[in-house]
Amino acid sequence: MKAVAVTNTVPASLHDIEIERPQPAGRQLLVRIEAVSVNPVDCKQRKPAREGVPRILGWDAAGTVVETGPQAQLFGAGDAVYYAGSLLLPGANSEYHLVDERLVGRKPTSIGFEQAAALPLTTITAWEALFDRLGVARDGSHAGRTLLVVGGAGGVGSIAIQLASKLARLTVIATASRAQSAQWCRSLGAEHIVDHHGDIEAQLKALGLPAPDFILCLNELDQHFPALAASLAPQGKICSIVRNEQPLALDLLFAKSATLVFELMFTRSSYQSADMIEQHKLLDEVADLIDSALLRSTLGELGGTINAANLIRAHAALEGRRTVGKIVLSGF
Repeated sequence: MKAVAVTNTVPASLHDIEIERPQPAGRQLLVRIEAVSVNPVDCKQRKPAREGVPRILGWDAAGTVVETGPQAQLFGAGDAVYYAGSLLLPGANSEYHLVDERLVGRKPTSIGFEQAAALPLTTITAWEALFDRLGVARDGSHAGRTLLVVGGAGGVGSIAIQLASKLARLTVIATASRAQSAQWCRSLGAEHIVDHHGDIEAQLKALGLPAPDFILCLNELDQHFPALAASLAPQGKICSIVRNEQPLALDLLFAKSATLVFELMFTRSSYQSADMIEQHKLLDEVADLIDSALLRSTLGELGGTINAANLIRAHAALEGRRTVGKIVLSGF
């Protein structure tokens, strides 16, 4: 079967290769890949492979189940699915892909494979960050409270704005530095826009906005942390999906009795935690929200067929940090 993989060359690059089609075991599904999208994790994982062992990337996919392992119970051959997969297994930039069914959701019926492939990784990340880490109520009982999303036009920000404004009914402030990205954030449900290259606290005050109860940091935690700590409401919470590279001045949170928490959607699959199936349930619930038109796909750009040249261009666009929404590739 066709696949795109990193070889052991330095610097690491992507190449079109041919490999054998895998066989599902246990609770695995063998999925025929229809579309994939790219994420910053793809770029971070693009490092030289071990000698003779190409590394296949790609952790966002939509496709059709063609075969199931002997213990699989949730899906059968012919089912259309979408998912983000696991860092412990080869990625989805291949014609066929193995994935644990507990990480898989049914594809929304109202959208195509390309629109569906834009959703899984970023949706799981945003959902877990908002509802599990920050403790935002999904039923709207926190309606009127304020969320600041730092990096609103990216993949996670694009779905987080929707979940926060339309499901949780929070007042959403998004950061954006360009007119295109600001308009994108507004179209998704952000009520206010500030520029993360400027003084965030001063901009919030100039707009007459209250200190945010919740902050979701989607990029450059080291750079933004002092401003976020200063802007946060007393007893507020900050969730970051990016790690800090330098020690953080956590004492800035002390007087406010504030919280800093991290979110990584691969935690469950990487540690094979007992609650892995929660990601299956989450994706099924999101499929219902998509099909009811409460949420929409965050597809921003079609990047062509799935091959090395197109994936290299997609990685470069992500690394340039100028993307709006998700880049999706489809077909081989």
